[in-house]
Amino acid sequence: MIKNMRTSIKLLCSLASVVGFSVLATDLKVGDEAPNFNLQATNGDYYQLSDYKNKQAVVLAWYPMANTRGCTIECKSLTEDGHLIREYDVSYFMASVDPLDDNRDFAEKTGADFPMLSDPSKEAAKAYDVLNMVSVASRVTFYISKEGKIIKIDEDVSPKTAAQDMADTLGTLNVAQKTK
Repeated sequence: MIKNMRTSIKLLCSLASVVGFSVLATDLKVGDEAPNFNLQATNGDYYQLSDYKNKQAVVLAWYPMANTRGCTIECKSLTEDGHLIREYDVSYFMASVDPLDDNRDFAEKTGADFPMLSDPSKEAAKAYDVLNMVSVASRVTFYISKEGKIIKIDEDVSPKTAAQDMADTLGTLNVAQKTK
């Protein structure tokens, strides 16, 4: 039963990706305080947004489901071209409502070299208003300033160019580059 449900969710997520529509738009707006989260990552550590306040900008890229086509393409983009993002003074994460073990497997398969956060309780996903009609996260990327404010919400993420697009957006938003 669970396997069939998981297969159905994967199919719906893939269909939404193929036809190019967002299954849920967030009610959060630019200028809003970003909701705090405290989530465990694939490296075993916990990451909390409030730890970055007044220290570093954060990019939080929600994705529907580990080991699905679009999510794999997005993760590989962030892995292969992550150096473009790391030119900026920013921490970046991918996050889903998948169980931690699923995300660990996904991170290993894709060679992810950045933290992938798991939100199986769906509390953070609800706070970010990204849960869609099949109870997985919609593909939405939040750009959060050092002050903890949302400075951009990207609901039109292209998995194939995700890293380049993030780097371009960070530049457009005038996020500080790292000093060398």
